[in-house]
Amino acid sequence: MNGMPPHIAQLVVGHKDINTTMHYKAVYPEEVINGHRAFIARRRTLRPAGEYRQPTDEEWEEFLGHFERRRVALGTCGRAYSTSCIHEHSCLRCSLLRVDPQQRSRILEIRDNLLVRIDEARREGWLGEAEGLNVSLAAANAKLAQVDGLIARRNAAVHLGMPAVPDTATLPAGKETP
Repeated sequence: MNGMPPHIAQLVVGHKDINTTMHYKAVYPEEVINGHRAFIARRRTLRPAGEYRQPTDEEWEEFLGHFERRRVALGTCGRAYSTSCIHEHSCLRCSLLRVDPQQRSRILEIRDNLLVRIDEARREGWLGEAEGLNVSLAAANAKLAQVDGLIARRNAAVHLGMPAVPDTATLPAGKETP
């Protein structure tokens, strides 16, 4: 707590594992906050001062508006700030779309509609249209798989295992732990 780095304290006290040393050092929120503030102060001395100016009201509103525009009917678009949609809002085909699991039924409706439209395009001889619809169908199936995987992960239990207590059961009778 007096400023000695933990890896040095580990060597001084003779611990084989840094985690043993860290058990003796409690990290308090104030210490973390002060450490973060010091890091930011050091970083700011290395960056141009113009990067830390206050944004104008218009800039701030435009920035906040970006997050509102990222919300789409099927979920959230992951495109970067201040970029437009390069897919002309064909979200189903976009790798940046993160589907909301509650929209799974809507994707099923879209997929079923695509199948009907592909049949119609083939029947009418619109081969280019059918090919484009097949691309959308593949994207719909991929988004369904993505949502199903997300749902499965949310519903699956995570096995953390049992903690092991090393060498306590194997000590000879009459011996104490070191």
